[in-house]
Amino acid sequence: MDVLISVLLVIMIALVFDFTNGFHDTANAMATSVATGALKPKVAVTISAVLNLAGAFLSTEVAKTISQGIIKEGDGGVQITPTMIFAGLVGAVLWNLGTWYLGLPSSSTHALFGGLIGAAIIGAGFGSVDFGVVLSKVVLPALFSPLVAGLVALVATYAAYVITKQARSRGADAGFRHGQTISASLVSLAHGTNDAQKTMGVITLTLIAAGYQGAGTGPQFWVVASCGLAIALGTYLGGWRIMRTVGKRITDVQPAQGFAAETSSAATILISSHLGFALSTTQVTSGAVVGSGLGKKLATVHWGVVGRIALAWLFTLPAAALVGGLAAWLASTSTVGLIIVAVLALVGGIGFVILARRHPVTHENVNEVDEDAEPTLESATSGKA
Repeated sequence: MDVLISVLLVIMIALVFDFTNGFHDTANAMATSVATGALKPKVAVTISAVLNLAGAFLSTEVAKTISQGIIKEGDGGVQITPTMIFAGLVGAVLWNLGTWYLGLPSSSTHALFGGLIGAAIIGAGFGSVDFGVVLSKVVLPALFSPLVAGLVALVATYAAYVITKQARSRGADAGFRHGQTISASLVSLAHGTNDAQKTMGVITLTLIAAGYQGAGTGPQFWVVASCGLAIALGTYLGGWRIMRTVGKRITDVQPAQGFAAETSSAATILISSHLGFALSTTQVTSGAVVGSGLGKKLATVHWGVVGRIALAWLFTLPAAALVGGLAAWLASTSTVGLIIVAVLALVGGIGFVILARRHPVTHENVNEVDEDAEPTLESATSGKA
């Protein structure tokens, strides 16, 4: 009975993580389209939500990377418990909510992996983590995917402006805006294909660890469907805070740039999903937006914002690992410890939501930028609102 309760708790918080992943990463697909006016905000998130759901059914390769790769399990491997997985998810959810409050497009993927790795190390030792898989399918893709997407976007943007004579050709802007509808839709489909699978992998890993599913098997249909619905719902509600950062603060995106950034992002994510690389769609999209800025004019890239985003990327995995490890240590002590972790996670999550309501960003003001009225990484660390 205790194992069943732990499994149910993991499934619940896994779907919460998937939900936060949806609104945290909405900007990946739709920020540039909303910023250029190619799509109305509400229309954009509706399209993105539907395609996120559809994308969840396209592949399970990334899910298998998580359930059969990063954390060792099954015959010949180190068994981790559902309690440890629960603790890892706590770290991931809190990091997602914290960076959402700050409007930073950090990696939900690395928050998830960091939380799981930290919890596994504390609960079962270093031998429970396959660091070879972590290096080949997490770390290296994290280093190269933003560079690849950025380079492709740079070349594509430059070519677009040359071909359309600096986008002054008759109907060029309108054409690129129509193109963005298609390219943004592709990114949404790719996001569902890659990111929804990560939660599928976590739930599958939990079922295997608890003995409810055989080792080496993939996610069941109900797991695929529930994860697809959770990320779609989160996407529909709209991550407006991060959408403003990606669409307006990295560079002032124009239609040609938005089309180039979205196309390069979609191609990178879909290819990686097919290969089973659990890359960060946030990093890919942000890299592509930077590349689109460089492709038009170097001065249009706001390097201070890019630096803050890169700093968040650097700390995501270790910070989530630390929280996940501490949560695993406390939750593994007793049932009371597990309850305390759940309560603290709930209080922390509600706290970030309350803080965010002080400076709300909605579909009505997502394209307005008021630096003094919103929280930033500097203001948060210095104690200013």
